[in-house]
Amino acid sequence: MIKIAPSMLSANFAELAAEIKSIEEAGADILHIDVMDGHFVPNLTFGAPIVKAIRKYTDLPFDVHLMVTNPEDYVDEYAAIGVEYFTFHQETVPHMHRLIQQIKAKGMKAGVALNPSTPVSTLEDVANDLDMILIMSVNPGFGGQSFITNAIKKVKQAKALLGMIGNTDADIEVDGGINSMTSIAIKEAGATILVAGSAVFGAEDRKVAIEAIRNSGSGL
Repeated sequence: MIKIAPSMLSANFAELAAEIKSIEEAGADILHIDVMDGHFVPNLTFGAPIVKAIRKYTDLPFDVHLMVTNPEDYVDEYAAIGVEYFTFHQETVPHMHRLIQQIKAKGMKAGVALNPSTPVSTLEDVANDLDMILIMSVNPGFGGQSFITNAIKKVKQAKALLGMIGNTDADIEVDGGINSMTSIAIKEAGATILVAGSAVFGAEDRKVAIEAIRNSGSGL
């Protein structure tokens, strides 16, 4: 079952509660929340106070994607909010194993995101401890970018790595430029969670958009 995680980066920031209700009713499985610090990426978005404020409006799992230089400083805060997935960038952390254990000790699922230029092989020594690998199919920092096709190869590599070590429960998530067309090859490569921003929030019928991404290429 492919899970769809609409990205709040593409939502109407002035109507977050209504936007969350809309995508929940449209069949979203997970809420993807991009936290940006203006340092690791050239943009500022949600912080912990916003995440805490919207938590009460939905029971959907929160997938917090930290594009920040110091993700270890936020583990306790996001755990207290009730975040399910805490995903940090490999490029920001010199001690990945330590942070992964810190995240899991707080009852959250640990994910590591890889920029388009970062190889999957950098996760070999921690992959057995991961709950999710996030493959970026755009350069992080802004919504509405075009899909980078090299992500398809990286999804296959991530699936092979997880299979080789026997971590078959870990998800492979893809974020960036996902729509009903780009999702076909990504799903065939082994992705299990698809993050979609403008393809969902910009759609006239969000339920149709979510199902189009979920079922693309399946003949349904």
